[in-house]
Parts: sequence; C-alpha cells; structure tokens
Amino acid sequence: MPPKASVQRDGPRYENPATAQVSVSQPMDPYRLGLVATRIHYFQLVARLGSIRRAALVLSVAPSSISRVIKQLEEEFGTPLFERQRQRRKLTSAGELLLYHSRISTAELSRASSKINELHGLFRGTVSVAVIESAARGLLPRILAKFWAQHPDINVDIKVIGSRQACDAVAEGDCDLAVAFDVQVPRNVRRIATTSLSLGVLAKPGGRFAGKKELKLFNLSGERVILSDNSLMLGISVEEAFNRSLIELTCRSRTNSISLMIDMANMDLGIVLQTRVGIECEIANGTLMFVPLRDPKISPRRLMLLARPEKEMSDAALAFGALLAEAVEDLRE
Repeated sequence: MPPKASVQRDGPRYENPATAQVSVSQPMDPYRLGLVATRIHYFQLVARLGSIRRAALVLSVAPSSISRVIKQLEEEFGTPLFERQRQRRKLTSAGELLLYHSRISTAELSRASSKINELHGLFRGTVSVAVIESAARGLLPRILAKFWAQHPDINVDIKVIGSRQACDAVAEGDCDLAVAFDVQVPRNVRRIATTSLSLGVLAKPGGRFAGKKELKLFNLSGERVILSDNSLMLGISVEEAFNRSLIELTCRSRTNSISLMIDMANMDLGIVLQTRVGIECEIANGTLMFVPLRDPKISPRRLMLLARPEKEMSDAALAFGALLAEAVEDLRE
C-alpha cells in the first residue's frame, strides 16, 4: 500500500510524488513535487528576500516557524548562515556557500521536471512570465489570446512586478520569461527581443497638447506633472531627463501604479509621461492621445524580452517566448 501524502504544519504542503496526480493547473516543479526539502526552501527564500518576516508572508506561515528552521540549520552546520544588518538578513560566507550549491541542485531538479513535462509536447505544462504593469495592460492580453487559441491546455503564470524584479526572476530561475524596461542583463539571462520607445505625454483630445505632433521638455516647464516613483524604471528615466535639461519640474503626485497614472490622465488631473505601451486601449477608443517627446536630453526607453537559457526552457515556454518576441519587435517606432 503506497504511503499517504504527508502534511507539515509549519511549512508548505507537498504531495507525495508516489501518489500525486499531475494536473494542468499544477505545474511540475521541484517544490510542488516535494523534491526540495522544506528547510532549503525556507533558507533560499529568506536569502532572496533578506527578511524572515517577508518570507513568512510569502509562504503564509508564522515567522517563528522560519526562524526555528534557520536556527536548526545553523546548529547542525555549527556556524551562522545569516547576520543581521539593520532590518535585513545578510548571508555569511557559509550561507553564500549553501545558497550557491542549493541553487545548483534546485536548478537541476527544475530542469528534470521540465524535461519530463516536455514529453507531453505542447499539450500541457506551465509557462511562467514576469512582466511590468504597462506590458501587462496592453501587450500581454493579446499574446495570451493568440497563444491559447493554439495551445488551450497550457497554463501561463504571470507576475506583475517592476523591471529589476522581473529580470531577477529570470536570473534566479523563478520565471521562464520577463518583459522589462532599461535593465542591465546578467550573463545567465538571454535578451531575445529589444525595441526602443519614445517617452511622451498622455493628452486628452481637445487639450492644449492634443494638436501637437511632438513636444520638447521646455514645453512642460511649469506644468503639474504626475510621476512614477523610483521603484519603477520610468520614474528614474524621467527624473534624469529633467535634471539634464535644468527645467524645473512641478510634481503633483508620485505613484508606483501605471494604471492609476493613466486614470489620472483620463481625468485631466495632470501631465502624465509614459510610453505608448499600456495605453493601447485608450488610444484605440480615442480617450487619450500620445504625443512623443523629441528632445536630445531625453533618451528612448528600451523594452526588452528576457529569457532563461534555451536548454532550460520547455517547448511551451519557447512557443510563448516566440509570440512575445514578435509582439515586442512590432512595437518598434
């Protein structure tokens, strides 16, 4: 008689691989299959987030459970794995060594899971994508519709996060693909499509900028501008441009939400600077217009599609990546 699936009170629940039934909605990854020990999973997450409390929120467990696991590991190794620096946990030399080798092990298990999944071709499996909010609004829904028309039973997991975090998600093997702006690409990440996009003003039809073909930065002097904060690459790009131009900026609001900025532009609450990505519906409906900024002091933004090494990607991830790459290239101005 096969053993029953075990349940751990202080950790994520994993099915016993001997009794688990693999479904389309539950991707075959080493964590779900119980191939990675709960203690290593906790350790890796604390190392990545730099906080026991944040790791506990992600895992929906008590912080004391994670603290106990880390303490047990340190006692068994006979050396600290983390040191506290202000509000963060930083890896010691021993911790860095454990993280390096545990990631290699987890990556190999992920590769094995992907290879097993590939036996089913493009009929089942999971693709994981990290994407910035603007691309999630405009670009991604069209790609999903096209992809699922061809491969209806493949699951697509989507994380809407910032550009840096999206790039990190691919570098660390958490996602197959990422769509991001203006990031430095690590060596273990492939850049499979890039396009340059102008920044511009989201203008209301009939407004003072609506009839313009293009604008200069000095046209915005004294305007009340709604900015994205520095958690988004957009905010950094805009701030740098205005600093180079020596134009005084009147900031009305800062936010990390692209959707909120677009809503405020729709209500004519201030000048919003963005690329065309994410406002496709508003432009098509005629509720907003995009007026590009053509100024030597402001550089175009680079929208990039990033991917894991090809040998680590499933057939499903490669197929989805090909559609995304085509869509990103089509945005070229």
